[in-house]
Amino acid sequence: MAHRVHLYALSTCGWCRKTKQFFEDHRVDYTFDDVDLLGDAERDVAEERVQQLNPWGSYPTVVVDDSEVVLGFDEDRLKQLLELT
Repeated sequence: MAHRVHLYALSTCGWCRKTKQFFEDHRVDYTFDDVDLLGDAERDVAEERVQQLNPWGSYPTVVVDDSEVVLGFDEDRLKQLLELT
């Protein structure tokens, strides 16, 4: 089953890069925003969304199927939600 995956990340964040690599290694289709590289208006919207999903406002913040949120790089939780072996 294909999942909708969106990653909110920072371009300078090692854990964010590790999350992207995890998705690449497991051939997970995903979209992402490097929030720090967005224009002012887009960045404001993305930061507000991250704050809604993640009260700590930390990165990476991953949204799976518009309903599950994974905070930080949590390989086990991502594998579970994405049904990876």
